[in-house]
Amino acid sequence: METNSGDALPEGLGRAIRETARAIAALLDGATDPAAPVPGLEWTVGETAAHLALAGGLMADLAAGQDRPYGDGTPQSLAAANARSLTEFPEREAEPLAAMIVEQAEAFLAAVEGTGPDRTLVTPLGPMTKDVLASYLLTHMLGHGWDLARAVGRPHMIDRTRVGLCMPFLKTAMPRVAVAPAGLTARYTLRVRGGETFGVTFAEGAVEVLPGPPERSECTILTEPVTFLLIALGRVGPWQAMARAGVLAWGRKPWLAPRFPTLFKAP
Repeated sequence: METNSGDALPEGLGRAIRETARAIAALLDGATDPAAPVPGLEWTVGETAAHLALAGGLMADLAAGQDRPYGDGTPQSLAAANARSLTEFPEREAEPLAAMIVEQAEAFLAAVEGTGPDRTLVTPLGPMTKDVLASYLLTHMLGHGWDLARAVGRPHMIDRTRVGLCMPFLKTAMPRVAVAPAGLTARYTLRVRGGETFGVTFAEGAVEVLPGPPERSECTILTEPVTFLLIALGRVGPWQAMARAGVLAWGRKPWLAPRFPTLFKAP
């Protein structure tokens, strides 16, 4: 029985979380070997599914306002926390993990129903509102849903609408996961085809995300939505994306485009 319609969140976000969880569960229904490798990851199918189940539980607890320390926000600490949690949680079979992923998504939606819109929630990547945390959960599920789809040879569930719902988290996270050199100064305009246009600037290494293009933008990057998310999550490199015609760049310094993804470290 569904515990929440997702109405407490921006339009479509609760539904996207629920449908993505179910799509991942459907992928796992076709996963006959939990020990099968996942392309691009060090984890198996069973380990990836277990991570999704554990992360869903973590996010539901955070949405409920519980204190759940999980690393210090750096990619290294998050990787260590992920490894530790998998060691402590032995389940690797597809069926129970699929059920857990769906159940935890519902628990998250129930938790945000009772959370005020302006309440600050403590997360592994810093303070967030419930809307941004929900966007975080969706982004995380889509990234590993992509991984599992590749592993079992079935279509992924990423589309333009869901990428748009990931944007609040991605823009919030950018300054928190930046690894730009201290002396870097650059001004980018990011355009997601059919979606948002925003700015990202670097001033002596400090990163700022702007609601629109920066003044005197040096490089404009136009990205197809699915490609944008895959680049942001480290699943596709800039040259690979350009070769697939997923990215175009222009401006006074278009050569800055391939460097942009390297200025961030996906957690």
